[in-house]
Amino acid sequence: MVNKLTLQDWVREALKKLGGSAPLVQVAKQIWSAHEKELRSAGDLFYTWQYDMRWAAERLRKQGVMKTVAISPPGLWALAKS
Repeated sequence: MVNKLTLQDWVREALKKLGGSAPLVQVAKQIWSAHEKELRSAGDLFYTWQYDMRWAAERLRKQGVMKTVAISPPGLWALAKS
């Protein structure tokens, strides 16, 4: 079952596939491309997943998985270690 915590895994997975860093829109497109079917059947999360994806990224930053906004290249989400 897809939930908000699943999005953390998907953000990390998308960034890895995109070479370790990418603009938010590219991350969203990668997640949609890889998980459209799961998102469509995720109930209310289908309507909020892009918003929830941003919170997932914030949690990944706090865990040290992603670079903080202060040290990421402008406009990019980036893994701390690619």
